[in-house]
Formats: sequence, structure tokens, C-alpha cells
Amino acid sequence: MNDPLPDHRRLGRELDLFDTDPLMGAGLPYWLPDGATVRHTLEEYIRDAERRAGYRHVHSPALGKRELYEISGHWDHYRDDMYPPMKLGAEEVVLRPSLCPHHALIYRSRSHSYRELPMRIAEIGAMHRAELSGVLGGLTRVRAIHLNDAHIFCTLDQAVAEARAALELIARAYADLGIEAVRHRLSLPGAGGKYVADPELWRRATALLREVLAEAGVAYEEAEGEAAFYGPKIDVQIADPAGRESTLSTVQIDFHQPARFDLHYIGADGARHRPVMVHRSIIGSVERAVAHLVEAHRGAFPAWLAPVQLAVLPVAEEQVEPAAALVREALARGLRAELAGPGDGTLGARIRAARRVPYQAVVGAREAGAGLAAVRLRDGRRPGALPVPDLLSRIAERVAARGTALWD
Repeated sequence: MNDPLPDHRRLGRELDLFDTDPLMGAGLPYWLPDGATVRHTLEEYIRDAERRAGYRHVHSPALGKRELYEISGHWDHYRDDMYPPMKLGAEEVVLRPSLCPHHALIYRSRSHSYRELPMRIAEIGAMHRAELSGVLGGLTRVRAIHLNDAHIFCTLDQAVAEARAALELIARAYADLGIEAVRHRLSLPGAGGKYVADPELWRRATALLREVLAEAGVAYEEAEGEAAFYGPKIDVQIADPAGRESTLSTVQIDFHQPARFDLHYIGADGARHRPVMVHRSIIGSVERAVAHLVEAHRGAFPAWLAPVQLAVLPVAEEQVEPAAALVREALARGLRAELAGPGDGTLGARIRAARRVPYQAVVGAREAGAGLAAVRLRDGRRPGALPVPDLLSRIAERVAARGTALWD
């Protein structure tokens, strides 16, 4: 009998990653400790990758005045997906559906010289979309989203290089996470009034994105009707185990919002110039990224991302204390380790229960007496008994290197 296709909703509950409660509301999942560990580790990875690439992180509120979204164009073009305004005295505020208006205001809050550009700001920020109940599902369609978002304010001459560098960041993250892109899509506008009516804007932005894809050597397909309302975008498409496609990562070149917010920088000539705004998201929403990782790895995450990286299994009660000491040493090294003692069942049962943990360290009488641990890898390999310091160093090196390899 074939194994059923992995479903992140079933696995998420089986692995105690996340759940829902009707009192919290549909499309508003909460995260249990192991799920929160995966989520936070992913967020830390993204922030580290962005810092190394020259981004600086900001933090902005999940609310904004209705007027903000009228300026950005969301109120005219995206209102059906937004929550209704809330009255606060004489003002109306809205749960934001996007971070880019906030980042435009952050850029606008200070004057900028051409010498400061490109200016790259990033945030893993909360936003809310009024999804209908019928389309909600697990972590892939939710009403509260945390988007790995960034905006690069740059000159026109810098835009292609910045967008290409964003594609490289996405490719590196996919390799480290064990994610496969099934295709790249150049998403263009379709018919109807959904899109900003500015043909020259669309022509210029589309030409630049085609240049980005050509320079990156990336094969792509064009798709009408899939653009953002304010501009075209490069979508990095993934597929679930059933073959259903979705967009995880995006790169956009935007002329619309810099004009709407009257953004500028002072050029070498001393005059005001309009910057270009490059939008990019390495892993899209954290929720959708975790859903895909759960299914892609069937709950057996890469070692650096796993909620428990090392399970320590004493054979008998006599080995519990040296096994507990091993756990304490692993925790001190920054590893996520847990003790699975004889009270949790037979050794065979404990090994099976920890089958998704990347590393198992079995401590019997011989190992305890010699300061060793018998190593078992999740993929079935058994490197043998190693001194505890050597074992922890090997695991720490693999975790620090990220990627999907378990052992050198």
C-alpha cells in the first residue's frame, strides 16, 4: 500500500507544530513549541541572510490610516481583500494587507542622497487579508500573515542588479531549505480595471524584469492576469506533493508607489530624482513556507531547522545520568537536544518515536563508561560510537553550515 501524500495539516497536528481553535477564529492558527521553534529558526535564518546581503531591518505597525492605502492604491484596487476600516475617534484605521506603504513612509521620513542608494530595508511583518472561509486551509491560506518582505530604494541604473541579487538570495535559501522551484513566471497584467492604468509604467517595469531574467539565465513563462495591481513581478513557483502550484517568492520593480508617495533622492547634480522601488520576498509568508517545508520533508526537517536536532537515548536507568549530561552539554553548545529515557518505552520504541530527529545518540553501559555515544542518523546510517565532544562538534558544524546534508 502506498503512503498517502504528505499533508501539512495532518502532519502539523501529528508533530505538534500548530493547531486552530474556533474561539481564535478560522484562518488564525496558533503555533505550539516545536512549530514555533521551526518558525523562529526560519526567521533568524532569513534575517541573517538579509544582513549579510546589506539589508537593514525595520519594524512597522500592522495598522494604518485608510488614507495611507488610498495613496498607495490598495483602497481602489485591493479593497475586496482588506478588512473594513475601524473608527478611532475622527480617524479610520485599517489592518494592513501589505507592508510596502509603510516602508515607503519610512524611506520618506528622511532625506536621502544618491550616495546612500541602494537603500535596502527588510521586515518580517504582520499583515491581514480578509480571505473567505471557503478558501482557508491549514497554513497556506490564512487571515493573519507574516511576510518576509523587503524594499530596495535605488536608482534606475541599479534596479536590474538589485532584482537579480534578490533572485540569487532566493536560490540560495531554497538550496539550504531543500526547496525546489518548479518554474519562474513573469506575471503580467490582464484585462479589466484591476490594474493601475499607466501603460508606460507597465512597459518600463516589464522590460526591466525581462532583463533581470535574461541576465540571471533563468527560463520563465509569461502569465497574463497574475501581476500585482501596481506592476509586473517575477514569481518563483513551487508545487505540493499532489502537483498543485503556488507562488512562494517574488521580485518586483515598481515605479507606481515611488510616484504616489512622492519619494525622491538628491542626485549628484543637486536635483531631486525619483527612486525605483524593488519589492522582494525570499520565502514569501512564513506560514506558507513552513507548510511547504512540512510537506516537502514529510516532517523530517533539515538538521539546522529541526525542532529537536539530537535525541539522546540511554539504554537503561543506569545510563540516564550520563545521557542527561550529554543533553546538557548539547544545549550549552546551542543545539536542540532532548532526553528519551527508559520511562518512554523500550529502546526500539524510542528509536522509532525519534525517527524524524536528525541525530540519535544511544548511551549504553559501554558508551557511558568510555564517554562515548553510539550515533544513529535519521537516514539509517550508523557512524559508530564517538566521543561526546566529537559528536557534538560534528553536529554543530552541520547545523552551522545549514543545507540538507546530515553528515560529512
